[in-house]
Amino acid sequence: MARQDAVRCVRVLLYTLNVLFWLMSACILGVAAWIRDSLNAVLTLTAHTRLEEAAVLTFSPLVHPVLVLVCCFLLMVAMLGVCGTLRCDLLLLSWYFCCLMVILCVELASAVWTYEQPPVHRSDMISLKFRMSNFGHHHHQWLTHTWDTFQTEFKCCGVIYFTDWLEMTEMEWPPDSCCSNQYPGCAGHAHQHDLSDLHQEGCGPKIFSFIRGSTLLQLLRFLGVAMGVAQILAMALTLMLLWALYYGRKLHTDSTLVPGGTVAVTHEASQL
Repeated sequence: MARQDAVRCVRVLLYTLNVLFWLMSACILGVAAWIRDSLNAVLTLTAHTRLEEAAVLTFSPLVHPVLVLVCCFLLMVAMLGVCGTLRCDLLLLSWYFCCLMVILCVELASAVWTYEQPPVHRSDMISLKFRMSNFGHHHHQWLTHTWDTFQTEFKCCGVIYFTDWLEMTEMEWPPDSCCSNQYPGCAGHAHQHDLSDLHQEGCGPKIFSFIRGSTLLQLLRFLGVAMGVAQILAMALTLMLLWALYYGRKLHTDSTLVPGGTVAVTHEASQL
């Protein structure tokens, strides 16, 4: 009875861990999709600068298609684990263990890739000013859209201050995306009457903070560590269940081959 209770406990724990795998994989996919738009905007604004290189080194392993495929694969592996645990199938559980091992190795490689922070300094933000001169040009509409989107989303204006637009372009006032309350011509009205209607913080510090580690980045790393710990625990429980099932079936086989095998042993092994 003690062995049967232990097997039931292991099976329940494996069910729970597989449900957690589904939830954490879905969360990672959702956060990665959410962070991708902001990352694309940062990469556009920091093109051909050290900030772009730092952003790529920091975020690429976290939003890379390989990691997305790993999360999708883990969803299917979790289903395999549930089926193997439910049926007490040695082959399915063995495949489940091997798949978890492969996924864990990929996650460890991703963790090592992002462990070292790239060298980024606040002085690198000055290089962003040279990207402002193409704002509003017909051949750089994608850059104009990115600046407007980023300034609206992060509530910032210019690189260091909104006067960067007057310094680096031929504009008489900043874009309307710098306004806290946007409407056509709001920036011109704010520049002439009330500067407080413009975002007072520059986008450079926002980009710098985003690259150094945003909240979403920390959430992704936390989910990755939690998933890795859960996978190690699931692998250990799978080995325990495999051993218990194999040992129980061996007892059942021995009891049927040896004359005079006790009924208690046969009944206990059949329950596993």
